[in-house]
Amino acid sequence: MARIAGITLPSEKRIEIGLTYIFGIGRTKANKILQETNIDKDKKVKDLSEDEVNKIRQIIEKREKIEGDLRKEINMNIKRLMDIGCYRGLRHKRRLPVRGQRTKTNARTRKGPRGHVIKKK
Repeated sequence: MARIAGITLPSEKRIEIGLTYIFGIGRTKANKILQETNIDKDKKVKDLSEDEVNKIRQIIEKREKIEGDLRKEINMNIKRLMDIGCYRGLRHKRRLPVRGQRTKTNARTRKGPRGHVIKKK
């Protein structure tokens, strides 16, 4: 059972996929990390030695911004956009789609369920 950055990696998965369970590490970063440590990407997490886990842990701690730090940085970036009052910041404040999607139809995920208006007789 490998534990990296406070996350327990699933032991039955390949290490390439297991590393993606850490917030901030996708397939590309996982492959780069494994290439640097000379670990086979098809190896299962349960088959890793303690030395290999430590190598991976050191590279991640040294180079990558992950989990809490990354989440904090993303939230601070959004807060900065809202504070300076730019268009993207206003869209975040109003809880509308930020990246140019249409809102006349669709956008229900971001806007929430439709508000039903009750008509009077």
